[in-house]
Amino acid sequence: MSQKRRQHSAAFKFGVALEASKELKTTSQLAQEYNIHPNQISAWKKQLKEQGPDLFQRGGDKAQRKQEQDEAELYEQIGRLKMELEWLKKKSTQFD
Repeated sequence: MSQKRRQHSAAFKFGVALEASKELKTTSQLAQEYNIHPNQISAWKKQLKEQGPDLFQRGGDKAQRKQEQDEAELYEQIGRLKMELEWLKKKSTQFD
């Protein structure tokens, strides 16, 4: 029977990685304290050193993708409106 993976919050990951980077306790001690595999703590510590606390934020990526999608839709709408305007200008000169 397989176990469901545990998901940790960004604040928890940041706290554990920060505590590991202080090196007051060994990785093994932290692993026992938080019931996490030592390799996971080492990975979080490495990510903290490389990318900082913003790494663990998931909502930022979603918000950025949503904004890019909205911008693409708006640019598409602008393009359609420009084409309609040019077509109307062309047709209005025929009636003058």
